[in-house]
Amino acid sequence: MLRRRRPLLRTAAVGGVAYAAGHHVANKSAQQQQTDAQQNSQIADVQDQQAAQQQAPPPPPVNQQPPPPPQAAAPAPSGGLTDDSISQLKQLGQLHESGVLTDAEFEAAKQKILG
Repeated sequence: MLRRRRPLLRTAAVGGVAYAAGHHVANKSAQQQQTDAQQNSQIADVQDQQAAQQQAPPPPPVNQQPPPPPQAAAPAPSGGLTDDSISQLKQLGQLHESGVLTDAEFEAAKQKILG
């Protein structure tokens, strides 16, 4: 009788493992389907939003002021530099000191401003 039980125990163990494996696969499949459905829903929502944005006219600008009228260039001081040129040179100097501009870049930009 002992010999009869072993094949039955082996069969029960194999069947139990097969059941557990099948149950695990079924759970994973159900989770994957749920994730896919959520992703498809999100994609559809984004596409709907994009379509609505393309169809709707752009909103009017809020508190947009007209650009200031162009000003005539300030007369050059006795040194030949305008106030704008001086401020640009100061900005270049600050960028060069902070390490943003290399020596060559600084010199090229300075020459461009000075003419």
